[in-house]
Amino acid sequence: MNKLNPRYVLLASLLFAASFSLKAAQPQAFEIRDGHFMIDGKPEVIMSGEMHYARIPHQYWRHRLKMMKAMGLNAVATYVFWNIHEPKPGQWDFSGDKDLASYIKTAAEEGLSVILRPGPYVCAEWEFGGYPWWLQNIEGLELRRDNEKFLERVGIYLERLNKEVGDLQVTKGGPIVMVQVENEFGSYAAQRKDIPLEEHRAYNAKIKEMLTAAGFDAPMFTSDGTWLFEGGSIEGALPTGNGENNIEMLRERVNQYHGGQGPYLVAEFYTGWLAHWAEPHPAIDASRIARKTDEYLSNGISFNFYMVHGGTNFGFMNGANYDNKHDIQPDLTSYDYDAPISEAGWATPKYDSLRNVIAVHTGRKLPEPPKPAPVIEIPAIGLSGITDLLSYLKLQKPVVNDQVKTFEELGQGYGYVLYSRHFNQPISGTMEIEGLRDYATVYVNGERVGWLNRYDRNYSMEIDIPFNARLDILVENSGRINYGAEIVNNTKGIVRPVVIAGTEITGDWEMYGLPFDSDMSGDIQAREVRKSQPRLLTSLKGLPVLYRGMFDLGSTGDTFLDMTGWGKGIVFVNGHNLGRYWNVGPQQTLFVPGVWLLEGKNTIVIFEQLNDDPKNEIKTTITPVLHDLRTDLL
Repeated sequence: MNKLNPRYVLLASLLFAASFSLKAAQPQAFEIRDGHFMIDGKPEVIMSGEMHYARIPHQYWRHRLKMMKAMGLNAVATYVFWNIHEPKPGQWDFSGDKDLASYIKTAAEEGLSVILRPGPYVCAEWEFGGYPWWLQNIEGLELRRDNEKFLERVGIYLERLNKEVGDLQVTKGGPIVMVQVENEFGSYAAQRKDIPLEEHRAYNAKIKEMLTAAGFDAPMFTSDGTWLFEGGSIEGALPTGNGENNIEMLRERVNQYHGGQGPYLVAEFYTGWLAHWAEPHPAIDASRIARKTDEYLSNGISFNFYMVHGGTNFGFMNGANYDNKHDIQPDLTSYDYDAPISEAGWATPKYDSLRNVIAVHTGRKLPEPPKPAPVIEIPAIGLSGITDLLSYLKLQKPVVNDQVKTFEELGQGYGYVLYSRHFNQPISGTMEIEGLRDYATVYVNGERVGWLNRYDRNYSMEIDIPFNARLDILVENSGRINYGAEIVNNTKGIVRPVVIAGTEITGDWEMYGLPFDSDMSGDIQAREVRKSQPRLLTSLKGLPVLYRGMFDLGSTGDTFLDMTGWGKGIVFVNGHNLGRYWNVGPQQTLFVPGVWLLEGKNTIVIFEQLNDDPKNEIKTTITPVLHDLRTDLL
């Protein structure tokens, strides 16, 4: 095995870090050669941090990248989220918070190289693992397989992506030094044993070929647990280890699949862990991460902190997992991840520990971290208007069908769908919705009679529908599964027939879409009732409602909405979807970036699904709450 003195390699890394300063004015040569990462012919240790552009307002990108630089890192890694760039077939968006090219250029200006992870599958605790929801509407398409219709769409995506960032590769004088092929495919191959391993490996190799054909020619790599290299490694791509603590195992496995030599990269060195609703928020001790970082650096092992800064799953972009107990485990809106840089961009004790370790090993004085954005506490915001959502939806034109339809069949990716049916004759007994995806509140004649939840496999309830009555079922898509074998089963809404007292309910189902692709403030004001009217709050208790309020600011800053005491729903501020809240926790606050607030008048719209405790106001706080679990409220 070709080894160099680790301290020499680390000193060489300083040259690499400096090479991208001064706005990356001089093209650099980067290659994987002789068992090392080489920059201009000199060995390099990569000290990278994962940070995703779409989880951070673009106005904050430079601040967060400066935080990474001050931590001592020399690279930033990011996934590319296909679904936000192609929300509809052939409709592309690389603007604002989706402007990937600007993100990469900003990283270069701050002296950081870039590791690009374009997928097409990314996992990332992101909705559908980054796949566009509409892929499921293409007949005959099979995800993550050597399938003609799937690969056709992948090819279109990769070619379009190359137009955006291809010229930013190191081979063309840019900061992108490596490109990942697929993502953690070894684990998928291990789970999908119904597909021959040879077919899995052929598919994975084809993704590499398609990246090359699209114009990606920077050095390529794969990313898997080392014990999964058999299914995930590809000839011509460097295998890297995710979560590998055993350095000798990392070397042994990389040597086995890479011609008997390195280099050695822990592509996902976990600083924290993902968090689900209704489950404790994980935390990893800072000293443990610092000790492991010291060990890697002492042995010349490159690494990528996953995550160095998590950010936020704004809107409906949280993903979900599943296990033997839960059919779905939706991820929190916050993607804080217990990372060194907090959700709001603050340096944590973990940040300070890692910064100190890196400074000792590199032997250089690191730049001071930039100051965080100002934080403000806004006086209680009065909620002046309220809208009865069920009544509002019934004014819209429904899709009528003999059978219930999925979100996808209705042409809707995210949000909610109301399934409504009138009964001329009474019926009572057990209502079963085995095809619920994912959370439903149930109403009879405008009164809530229960709720169902895929999380705890609560698919049935007793129901009594009288003569000449209406059944309403409001269904929420809680986020598509992003990891594992179930990613291929990701349609939403009600995906199988509704059954009551053993009878399949068909005939004239009315379906009303509520995608919330805007805050609906222009629409709802016409239906809004002033909250000062008598008995209004009491009459809407237990029903889904839209609250609206206005507030004035003399100056702006980051803040957190305090959702303690609320039920379940989403919040918009000035048209920006902050994401979901749910009283079960552990997250009880929502991050509001100051760059989304305005000096002067601001608008807040809250969709509250449960409304068990109607509100007159909402409060803010300067302290996030991410560890307050209340499973008794499930």
